[in-house]
Order: sequence, then structure tokens, then C-alpha cells
Amino acid sequence: MLVLRGGTLIDGTGRTPVRDATVVITDGRIETVTTGAAATWPSSAEVIDVAGMTVLPGLIDCHDHLAFHGYELASRWELNEPGSTRHVRTARVIERTLGMGYTTIRDAGGLDAGFRAAVEEGLMRGPRLLSAVAIISPIGGIGDRVSPSGHECLVPPDPALPRGVANGVDDVRRVVRLMIRAGADVIKCATTGGASSRAGHGPKDPAFDAEEMRALVEESHAQGRKVMCHALGGPGLRLALEAGVDSIEHGCYLDEDPELIPMMAERRTFFVPTLTVYTYHSESKAPHVRERSRALREHHVASIHRALAAGVRVVAGTDAGGHGHPPNAAELEHLVAAGLTPMHAIQAATSIAAECVGLAREIGTVEKAKRADLVVVAGDPLADVRVLQSEDRIRLVVKDGAVAVRR
Repeated sequence: MLVLRGGTLIDGTGRTPVRDATVVITDGRIETVTTGAAATWPSSAEVIDVAGMTVLPGLIDCHDHLAFHGYELASRWELNEPGSTRHVRTARVIERTLGMGYTTIRDAGGLDAGFRAAVEEGLMRGPRLLSAVAIISPIGGIGDRVSPSGHECLVPPDPALPRGVANGVDDVRRVVRLMIRAGADVIKCATTGGASSRAGHGPKDPAFDAEEMRALVEESHAQGRKVMCHALGGPGLRLALEAGVDSIEHGCYLDEDPELIPMMAERRTFFVPTLTVYTYHSESKAPHVRERSRALREHHVASIHRALAAGVRVVAGTDAGGHGHPPNAAELEHLVAAGLTPMHAIQAATSIAAECVGLAREIGTVEKAKRADLVVVAGDPLADVRVLQSEDRIRLVVKDGAVAVRR
């Protein structure tokens, strides 16, 4: 039994923080949440005094790329270092991410299922991992690895990371099944280009047609997988929503079509804006990436404002990886700057994020019978959400009831 005694609890539900709270944990789950003199536990329990600190649910990033380590072509094609070195580098990122209070990560492509197995088997410390394995797109889409010269990547495909290019309805279904065979927990696809995609395939340029997207969503849902879709704007954004994807990743130009946000609210489609990556891209050395990122900024913020007003569930995701692995909680700071309250931003990385990844019954709030994923921070994130980005402020991380990090 583990007891966290005397902290201020932000339980992830949006309720007012509870002072002098005590959380009692048994067999990996929360047994009770009580206050003051009402708290009791057996003498054999391990008691950690967290008075003066804040206790939150373990944090969740709904869009990460833990195995990406740069946008350079050699890095993207995995040519710049031995595979063993790259895997160790990824393992260190995974361990560091847990140390920052993130107990669940949904990886949006590039992370093979072996890392999930390694964490589950105790071979390494890390968050609970949900992996898309690889991004699915048609020829010319963001999942198509092609050089500026037009040459395709000639490195033999890794069976743990199948090639995500699919063309036509039958091929789309085949590739979805291929990802699931490789261990995908969620299916990631793309219906538009992006800020960092090749020149000539930008944020409003479409990928896939209606029949292909319907097949992709039907096949994924039939096999119990949610669909997260990279879609920034234009016809590809509408196509993704009409096909029934579960979350829109980026959604920068949602404000341009007045029908899309009401559609998301009605269908309960999640919105993962990934503001952190566009902050990085806005200073890119590549002129077309820099210009795209700066051009979409005003639309992106307007899209978030309108989504919030319509009741669309906004969740936190960094899209980290290509731009390095800064503190995942930087996204919460950006969400607050875009109009969320600090409490809502915390929910975007806890309870609402748990709904997005399909684990709301298990994680996301500090409540009886939930998995005991907790982070203890020195400071008040409601006064300054940036405290969640400071390693020395993250004093304790508990995952599944076990102390993972203690400072």
C-alpha cells in the first residue's frame, strides 16, 4: 500500500482543488481519496508526505513521435546512425518523458510495438505506450518517404514499421491490417499535407479520396482501433470528418469552413491542435515551412476558440520528435495562451485526453478504482502551468501504483 499524504489535489475532473488531500493506493489502483483527519491507513503502508505540493493525475500526450529525432532527410530515413544507437536514443526519450510526469503517450508514427512490450515487461521504464506504428497516406502523402530529387527511400523496410503508403480501397484495407499485425493500437492517417511536408504538398492539399477514407475508417473500427487523422485544412479536412475519424490532428484551418466545428461537436470528434510543433516550425530554416507555419497561426487560434465555444473536446498533443523532445507540458502553456484556462488545459492532458485515447475508465482522473497514475509537483500549475515543464519541480511520478521517479 502506498499513501500520498497532505497535498493539494487537482483530480482531473475540473472540480475545485482539494486541500490536505490523501490518496491511498492498493494493488496499483486508487483505494480512497480523503482529506485531513478522515484519512486512515494500516501501519504497514509506505507513506509519502506531499504537503505543500500539488497532486495531479498522470499526464497524457495524445500526439507524440518518440522515435523521431530530427527533420533532416538522413534522420527521417534512419541513415545517420546505427539502428542500435537510435533505439537507445529513443529509450532515453521514453524514460525521460515518464520522469516529467507523463504516464501515457499515444505515439502517432515511428515507434514500433517492441518499445511497448519492453515497458510492459519491465525491461525499461516508460509511460504506458499506445502506438500507431506508421502513418498511412497515398503516394505523395506525408507517409510517402521520397527525397527532393524524387528518389524513394531505398532502405529495406523494417517489418516492425511497415510502409504506410496505400492507394485504392483494397490497398487501404490491406495496409490498415498490416499496421494492426505490426501491433498498432490506433490507426494514424493523413488527408492533407502539412507545414513541414515537401514543397508542393501543403496544409490544404488533399490526400485520399472519399471511398479510400471510408474504407480506412470502417476497417479500423471493425478491428477495434480508433483513427487519428492528420488534417490541416481544405477539402482533406472535411473529407476526414465526413469519413468518421475519431480525432483531428492539427486542424489549423477549421475556422474557414463554418460547418466543420459543429460537425465535430455533434460527432464528438476530438481536436488535437499540437501548437508546440508550429511554434517550432515558425522559425524553421526552410522558407516554405516557416511561411506556412506563420500563415496558419491566426487561423489555428481562431479554430481553437470556436471549437471551445461549440463544446468540441480539445486535447493536448505536442507532435514532438522531428523538432526534438522538449517538455511535453509545453503544450499546456500554448493551450492557455490560445484561450484555455489552466484547469481546462490540465484536463486536456488528463481526463479529456484519456477519453481521446480510449482509456477514460482506467486513467485520467484521481478517483476510486482508477489506475494509480499520479504526478506530484512543487508549485501550483493553476497559478502557472509552466511549473509542469521544470524537471526539478516534478518531485514524484507514480505509474500503476508504483513509484517510478522520486526526486
